[in-house]
Amino acid sequence: MTSVHVVGTGLVGTSLGLALSRRGDDVTLEDISPTHEALARDLGAGRLPGPGGPAPDPDLVVVATPPDVTAAVVADVLARFPRAAVTDVASVKGTVLDALRAAGTDLSRYCGSHPMAGRERSGAVSGRHDLFDGRAWVLTPTAETDPAVTELVTAVARSVGAAVSVLDPERHDAAVAAVSHVPQLAASLVAARLEALDERAVALAGQGLRDVTRIAASDPHLWTQILAGNAPAVRTVLADLAADLERVVGALDELSSSADAPGARGTLARAIAAGNAGHARIPGKHGAAPTSYETVRVLIPDEPGQLGRLFADIGAIGTNIEEFHLDHGLGQPFGLAEVDVVPAAAAGLADALEERGWRIHG
Repeated sequence: MTSVHVVGTGLVGTSLGLALSRRGDDVTLEDISPTHEALARDLGAGRLPGPGGPAPDPDLVVVATPPDVTAAVVADVLARFPRAAVTDVASVKGTVLDALRAAGTDLSRYCGSHPMAGRERSGAVSGRHDLFDGRAWVLTPTAETDPAVTELVTAVARSVGAAVSVLDPERHDAAVAAVSHVPQLAASLVAARLEALDERAVALAGQGLRDVTRIAASDPHLWTQILAGNAPAVRTVLADLAADLERVVGALDELSSSADAPGARGTLARAIAAGNAGHARIPGKHGAAPTSYETVRVLIPDEPGQLGRLFADIGAIGTNIEEFHLDHGLGQPFGLAEVDVVPAAAAGLADALEERGWRIHG
């Protein structure tokens, strides 16, 4: 059993407490807000040290606070818990490390880390014990980090289902700028285009728009801190994206002024093809190699219990769902379920669902 003290009971801190508590670890909780830490406790994420009772003596302290105070909290817990290993889960590592070094902090018991797991909802109430299942968890130890500390953080991350990798802080920040921070900005900027549209136009939104803009519901305050903390790396990726957008806009300008516009269509095709190539590199489930799936499209009556019946039928057929999307028909009494499965299972699933009375689309 590992003793873990979690400082910060938002989404990640609470989710970690839930996951560790379920496997029998001793988890204590701390938050600047008594209400937040009490809520996390009531949800089952751990216990609160009793008033007047013994102070926690953890093996590991996990700092799950907002990025702009992470360095100060890490320095504080290193001083308060002289025996414990310490990690943080901030999504930017360079600024935290720079601040700790500037303060002259002993880094031998500190190993930065970043679980690549989250939701568009925040707070303890959104915590999930399975938040880290199959997700990447990046460790960013320094030359000063005691190897035993890195080993402990690795063990804890793996115990909650994460796939652990190691990067230096600079490479980590460059990587997350491309795979996390710029996608957040892109989703927000696309979603912002909808604000000025009339209701009839917005009503045409389909699954593609929902997929692109899902994370646009994220917390502006938190993301302002993240983007500010990783400004140089984010700017580099955005500058490259802006150059690509300029080329696309230029091609569209040419097509707007001339139906011929030699070369313009090639520019558009290359942009889409480059997206295909990039998308193909996204890892599959649990970090496995990318996998192409086939989609079985099922019409679902817009009635209570129908989605549950579909899942039950797919389970009875014995097919594993890899991805799932549900798109509601505009003004229609049905929805379109897109069930992604491995190619070898697609035809059999479609036939078996039709035998059970489902309408297969396409």
